[in-house]
Amino acid sequence: YEGQSDTACFDNALEFLVRGGYSMAHAVMMLIPEAWAGNQSMAAERKAFYEYHAALMEPWDGPAAVAFTDGKQIGATLDRNGLRPARYLVTDDDRVIMASEAGVLPVPEEKIIQKWRLQPGKMLLIDMEEGRIISDDEVKSQLATAHPYRSWLNRTQLILEDLKPVEPRALRRDVSLLDRQQAFGYTLEDTRILMSPMATTGQEAIGSMGTDTPISAMSEKPKLLYTYFKQNFAQVTNPPIDPIREELVMSLVSFIGPRPNILDHEGAANAKRLEVRQPILTNGDLEKIRSIGHTEDRFDTKTLDFTYDIERGAEGMPEMLDRLCERAEAAVKGGYNIIVLSDRQIGPDRIAIPALLATAAVHHHLIRKGLRTSVGLVVETGEPREVHHFCLLAGYGAEAINPYLAFDTLLDMHAKGEFPKEVDASEVVYRYIKAVGKGILKVMSKMGISTYQSYCGAQIFDAIGLQSELIDKYFFGTATMIEGVGLEAIAAETVARHNAAFGTDPLLATTLDIGGEYAYRMRGESHAWTPDAVAALQHAVRGNAEDRYREFADMVNNSALRMNTIRGLFKMKSAEALGRKPISIDEVEPAADIVKRFSTGAMSFGSISREAHTTLAIAMNRIGGKSNTGEGGEESDRYIPLANGSMNPERSAIKQIASGRFGVTTEYLVNADVLQIKVAQGAKPGEGGQLPGHKVDATVAKTRHSTPGVGLISPPPHHDIYSIEDLAQLIYDLKNVNPTADVSVKLVSEVGVGTVAAGVAKARADHITVAGFDGGTGASPLTSLKHAGSPWEIGLAETQQTLVLNGLRSRVALQVDGGLKTGRDVIIGALLGADEFGFATAPLIAAGCIMMRKCHLNTCPVGVATQDPVLRKRFKGAPEHVINYFFFVANEVREILASLGFTRLDEIIGASELLEKDEMLNHWKAKGLDFSRIFHKVDAPKEETFWTSRQKHPIDDILDRVLIEQAQPALTAKTPVAFEVGIKNVDRSVGAMLSGEVAKRFRHRGLKEDTINVTLRGTAGQSFGAFLARGVTFNLIGDGNDYVGKGLSGGKIIIRPPENSRIVAEDSIIVGNTVLYGATEGECYFRGVAGERFAVRNSGAIAIVEGVGDHGCEYMTGGVVVVLGATGRNFAAGMSGGVAYVLDETGDFASRCNMAMVELEPVPEEDDMLEKLHHHGGDLMHKGRVDVSGDMTRHDEERLY
Repeated sequence: YEGQSDTACFDNALEFLVRGGYSMAHAVMMLIPEAWAGNQSMAAERKAFYEYHAALMEPWDGPAAVAFTDGKQIGATLDRNGLRPARYLVTDDDRVIMASEAGVLPVPEEKIIQKWRLQPGKMLLIDMEEGRIISDDEVKSQLATAHPYRSWLNRTQLILEDLKPVEPRALRRDVSLLDRQQAFGYTLEDTRILMSPMATTGQEAIGSMGTDTPISAMSEKPKLLYTYFKQNFAQVTNPPIDPIREELVMSLVSFIGPRPNILDHEGAANAKRLEVRQPILTNGDLEKIRSIGHTEDRFDTKTLDFTYDIERGAEGMPEMLDRLCERAEAAVKGGYNIIVLSDRQIGPDRIAIPALLATAAVHHHLIRKGLRTSVGLVVETGEPREVHHFCLLAGYGAEAINPYLAFDTLLDMHAKGEFPKEVDASEVVYRYIKAVGKGILKVMSKMGISTYQSYCGAQIFDAIGLQSELIDKYFFGTATMIEGVGLEAIAAETVARHNAAFGTDPLLATTLDIGGEYAYRMRGESHAWTPDAVAALQHAVRGNAEDRYREFADMVNNSALRMNTIRGLFKMKSAEALGRKPISIDEVEPAADIVKRFSTGAMSFGSISREAHTTLAIAMNRIGGKSNTGEGGEESDRYIPLANGSMNPERSAIKQIASGRFGVTTEYLVNADVLQIKVAQGAKPGEGGQLPGHKVDATVAKTRHSTPGVGLISPPPHHDIYSIEDLAQLIYDLKNVNPTADVSVKLVSEVGVGTVAAGVAKARADHITVAGFDGGTGASPLTSLKHAGSPWEIGLAETQQTLVLNGLRSRVALQVDGGLKTGRDVIIGALLGADEFGFATAPLIAAGCIMMRKCHLNTCPVGVATQDPVLRKRFKGAPEHVINYFFFVANEVREILASLGFTRLDEIIGASELLEKDEMLNHWKAKGLDFSRIFHKVDAPKEETFWTSRQKHPIDDILDRVLIEQAQPALTAKTPVAFEVGIKNVDRSVGAMLSGEVAKRFRHRGLKEDTINVTLRGTAGQSFGAFLARGVTFNLIGDGNDYVGKGLSGGKIIIRPPENSRIVAEDSIIVGNTVLYGATEGECYFRGVAGERFAVRNSGAIAIVEGVGDHGCEYMTGGVVVVLGATGRNFAAGMSGGVAYVLDETGDFASRCNMAMVELEPVPEEDDMLEKLHHHGGDLMHKGRVDVSGDMTRHDEERLY
């Protein structure tokens, strides 16, 4: 039902299955299966069990620790990726205590006989009637062998790829390839920029500098329907998945055809099922499906043509859609169980309905009639060509897609010699399919979905600029906030494309349209940053010429350029209309106060050159604004105070903490005024930042603690933020390490961002940034650049309204960023609720950027976005230019305030009633847009609508205050101290505040080893020893929870079980998940086993542990990890530096290790190598620990090669 929570829905499904005769464990295994598809180590019959049930039930995905009971049995299970913690212990008086962390109930140590955790996809089951704990293995092998699942599968499973090849059908001979391409709206950019790299490299193309073209409902060009939809992505409430390094939990397998009856327990044993290993079909594959009825009596395929006679024109489309739906319904009732929707009949006389519209219409019609599960939907269409198109077709119901025209185009390009010689014709298609598959995985993973089955029909999109009437009929359940065009406009655009293709336009007679989406082109799509706008702004700031700035502002605010953003359609009511009088500009607050609200964007050192980075920092520090380090750390010589004690002019006030944790050390954190947690980035929300390998030179690698020349792609999720509670924990960690800094959280605009922001405010963030989808970037896949996230006007308005409604607005500062250019933009941002404003592209242009869009290639001709020493000499920017720009903007803000009769910016924050739609701009598509939801104002007192108070952080009476007091001799005179304290699991982030004090006084060097030696007894709360500085040693006798040693910066952590413990240390868990996340140096010794993702993003710490869970050493770039025991699956995924020693007692480690980036070798060899090359031994057996840490960091290159 509407508004039902995920949990309630899951509970209903479980109860339904149990009442339908399944045992409880069986039902839970159907609903939350393990990741079986890519798992080599799983027993064959268990795999068959999961594969058999995959056709009955799509997996429930996402982070979950589920406890379930029917009164006789009680059990718990974890999601397939282990994204929630669950620890349990068993006592000698037969109690089992399970909770999301250890230490929730006091249990005397000597009573405990087992300490363990739930593992990904595993189950803990207690049978009250038998009075025992049934192990995961026992439950599952019993269920897996109850029926001969493997032989059932062999009998019923048809895998499309394994069927006999069939000759594909030819297309109409009377239509040329060019006409066909034009009818489907192909442009030169589609073929050259998007498709060509996919066909040659098997990867999606990378671009940069964000997008500055209008939304489709405001574009003059006929746009494909796909472009009206924006992808959704997970932020905070659940994590995106890392599709590169955790690919083994993801799957593209798709089932085509009717779904079996869930409650017929053995019926599916006789029903044939057709499955494809991935959903993009070649022409031959499609023909196999079309002719499958000849060989298999269970299947009958019906092809429905969704082209119609051109005579009917655009007006005919609604009727033809209804006809298509009726034909589909009739086909299902007539016994057909696979429908192929096809537009291959397109030609001068036949016009094709947009494929997405046809697919969604049929999908929803069949759902309404209750017939969708009795039929498979396959789409044969010439329209889709980029990843976003395929994702939309899948999201609205297509189980498989055959993009025949994309293949023809690629083969034609190959025949014309447009690809490198190494690529032969047969490879082009397969590489393109591979690239699309990877792209679909990437888009699914943004939302945290791991299987194509779950994604198919899931509609994870927002519509931007479509009428609700159209949405309700064909895309039911999709959010559309600003209304927009209806079916008539979409039909008109389709007809316009058709006429262009088969008409007589001489420009299109021999070549495709220019496109102009990705770069500014004459006759192409309109861009906000035109060469004229760039030139006008640069002249203005270089000559400090106010009049040239006015020309620029006038160009952006009033000319055709205003149609590039939805705020271009807004109009401010005049002072008269509001019953106010304009005032003199001298009464308005001075520009020097307004510029303090401005900050520059988070551009990392690495994506831009040191020169550009410091120019922005110096400019902002001079005017009292804030510059942002971005996610690549900052060289320490830029933030150390000068010799006379004054602030370093090159220091960035905002230090960013992103998912890669590059360069995040305690010293970096204490030298900041704002600590910003980057949850998402406007240009590519739902995935991590990218830095191509050729920009990672020695300096950048040193700052980021990574390997030179190896490209960096941050993980999409923060591995310590899988839920809103985790975010609150990270905010608490940062507030501890630097109590004087504000903590900011950066979100990206999408429908629902307001609810997330409310959660973030309750998690005690001091500052929230809402970014628009049009923000810039140094490198991002083109799909994400164009098609993810929504305009900030929508997200900011929703955030303001939600926060005010919940009484949270006054305690957070709200910032907006994404494509701000002029004072008018600032005023509109303020009216919609922003206190502060972020600018990135504009100040970069002021400093010399000319929008070449080559940031990802390291070839920036003006030395801004490059690490090339020759090009960097060409950098001409100066802090004065940036300062001039910000003062021009502030003065424009003052003029607008004066004209409205206000004296201070605070007076208009959140005053959205001052805005209305500008009806004068009569644009054929934009006239349907309706902004009333954006302009809606929540009733509240004025002081509740902007930032007036501070968040209260609970850091006054915490354990660290005791530690700091005890450690005073060490902090003041470097005198060693040693003492003992007790600890409970409510003591979180222990050591963070103490380390902050150490780093403030002694910088990153810290103190001598063991200067502050603390022994702690008990169970530590989350983030024990976070950011621990050098010179601090923690001996914990007890247990640790998640995030031990997060960001470790030189400290030492030793954790061991108490002396009176009865458990066997090496078989018991001692620390939780995501230990040593982003550690840069230090040592850890754990006498026991660790959970999932041990040492993820370790960049230099040394750790010894008795065993680890899945994804150990993921994305490690330095340091040493010694595992004296078993590891889980996917060890060392994405590891590009450092060394791991693993004790492989069972001899199966090779199958658990992700071999993409590492090699396995026995240990003695490398010792001989060291002897030979460097004349000294340094292995564990020879010299013990000291030399290991001394030598391992030095000779990695020789040892590894």
